[in-house]
Amino acid sequence: MAVRNTTKITSAIIALEKGNLNDKVAISKYAAETGGTAIWLEAGEQLTLEQLLYAMLLNSANDATVAVAEHIGGSETNFVKMMNDFAKSIGAVDTHYVNAHGLHDDNHYSSAYDLALLGRYAMRNPKFKEIVATKRMTIPWAGHPWNRVLTNKNKFIENPELYPGADGVKNGFTTPAGYCLVASATRNGMRLIAVVMNCPSATEEIKKMF
Repeated sequence: MAVRNTTKITSAIIALEKGNLNDKVAISKYAAETGGTAIWLEAGEQLTLEQLLYAMLLNSANDATVAVAEHIGGSETNFVKMMNDFAKSIGAVDTHYVNAHGLHDDNHYSSAYDLALLGRYAMRNPKFKEIVATKRMTIPWAGHPWNRVLTNKNKFIENPELYPGADGVKNGFTTPAGYCLVASATRNGMRLIAVVMNCPSATEEIKKMF
């Protein structure tokens, strides 16, 4: 099934494993012009890899995702190959990526089972876990008198009372894919990973599953 922002689980974990959080990432024209959800990056602007990862996972910023892909892979094309190789290496055999961000393409897809595998793997990374549990963060906005404010779009993180113990992972939406959510909750040392795809009541269904 088509997926969108949940793609960024894979993009982020590769960046965390292959990159240095303190790296300065120069934003290319190609990245700045990426469509869909964005933090309005400008060509030539520089942010750290860590700041771009927060933008990816909290705000689902496609421009930040492409900037990270180019920094880690040399190009988005090379990075996508890394994504597909990684997915297969952990058993996500019904997943195929054609871009780093998840905007719709008929050949860009995953399954609920694969997203659970990817979410479980990612939540074992302490920095990934820290980022996706963050409610809000600010990062610089060059040329503006204010910072960019990043807000987590996962309702379980926005509103912890919805399900105490919820601690991730990533939501997403496109018209073809519908509402998708990969969610995590931890209680008494046990983590549960739940996934819904093309589900208008994603948060409510995940809560029932937990």
